[in-house]
Amino acid sequence: MFAALQHRDFRLLWAGLLLSFTGTFMQAAAMLWHVSLLVPDNRRALALGFVGLARIGPILLFSLISGVAADALNRRILMIVTQSIMALLAAVLAALTLHGLHTVWPIYALAACSSAAGAFDLPARQALVPSLIPREHLPNAISLNTIAMQTASVVGPAVGGLMIAQGSVAWVYAVNAVSFLFVIAALVAMKGRGTTHIDGAGARGRGNFSVAAALDGLRFVFRAPLIRSTMLLDFFATFFSSATALLPIFAQDVLHVGARGYGWLYAAPAAGAVLTSAAMVGGVDRLTHRGRALVVSVLVYGLATVLFGLSTSFWLTFACLAVTGAADTVSMIFRNLIRQLETPDYMRGRMIGVNMVFFMGGPQLGELEAGLVANWMGPVVSVVSGGLGCIFATSWIAARTPALRRYGKAQDSGLGPQVTQGAQDSGSRAQEEITGQGGSGSPLQDVQPPSTPIP
Repeated sequence: MFAALQHRDFRLLWAGLLLSFTGTFMQAAAMLWHVSLLVPDNRRALALGFVGLARIGPILLFSLISGVAADALNRRILMIVTQSIMALLAAVLAALTLHGLHTVWPIYALAACSSAAGAFDLPARQALVPSLIPREHLPNAISLNTIAMQTASVVGPAVGGLMIAQGSVAWVYAVNAVSFLFVIAALVAMKGRGTTHIDGAGARGRGNFSVAAALDGLRFVFRAPLIRSTMLLDFFATFFSSATALLPIFAQDVLHVGARGYGWLYAAPAAGAVLTSAAMVGGVDRLTHRGRALVVSVLVYGLATVLFGLSTSFWLTFACLAVTGAADTVSMIFRNLIRQLETPDYMRGRMIGVNMVFFMGGPQLGELEAGLVANWMGPVVSVVSGGLGCIFATSWIAARTPALRRYGKAQDSGLGPQVTQGAQDSGSRAQEEITGQGGSGSPLQDVQPPSTPIP
């Protein structure tokens, strides 16, 4: 059931990320609460929406570059650098808050800087995981990573809410700064070097750092219908149904539950997600109609968001948010599984870099959209209309992509060479279109294998 944890390097990374994710979710919840306290009541919705805008700007700016970096550089070393930068930024935010912070612009600025570092960290982290385990254990590793993230999503905001109620948001920021040290320690202790894995189709090591390599990643993604459709589904669903930024308003003005209640509401989606991800660890291989399950889960996500917006009961709101977390977990696991299995390792960082625009851009731009609509028409209308938009967008994408609806276990369980080779062929065709040449002169083929294979 926990096959991926048999491998030492993955086990170290997973444990470090579990602790770091907890601190990250603590800070995310605390930051929204902090912003809501620093602005007038009539500007809260817009100010909360700008948190998402501050985070998405660096992602849009650096996503393609960061994907190339994850393929061209040592992924483990790159993560050590990015994790160190994010720890330093959290420490600066804690120090500023302890000394008295009366305006929101430093929060926006530090959130943007942290997002820039995270834009380079995420492709390196996700591309590193398949290099630490055998291919047949990848579905299990994805499920375990989902458990780590969702568990942190429950514990982090709940503990953060208690810390805010009993003390100060500054201590939440300080704890987050310390949490990054666990990932850094895990990365230092790894035996693997973090270079690009050698796949079954031939020796491919570090790629080159060039504009052509970045464009090759774009071509690869948009020539792969399944990968493209999962990214579009992720973006539009989360754009329309991203109401997390409005939770402080619901906690304060609709449900009247204060900081502690806010912490629990913020953690509610992860409460449902943890249970679902635990079930998915052993159940992912038993689900055969995976494309259908993906589409249905996103529709449920949108419906639960609509009910959350209409609710005036704390427990009904908690339940609806928990359902959104459960549904999102199912879709997340299958989206990641499709993308990881259908992407060769030498292209994986760039694929994740492109995907980052979709799966992080959707929620962050969605928070801005939710804030603007809430400022204009109220929080209830914002959340309900967003849920309906999610349902409509999902239905449209599913109708336009029959391959996604028909996608089953037979397609993504093919752990043999056909999946990898098909992706490599697609990448090669894309490279030829970009460079006007093929063969040994193309940038993706002018690489050297790592001197020591990664376990």
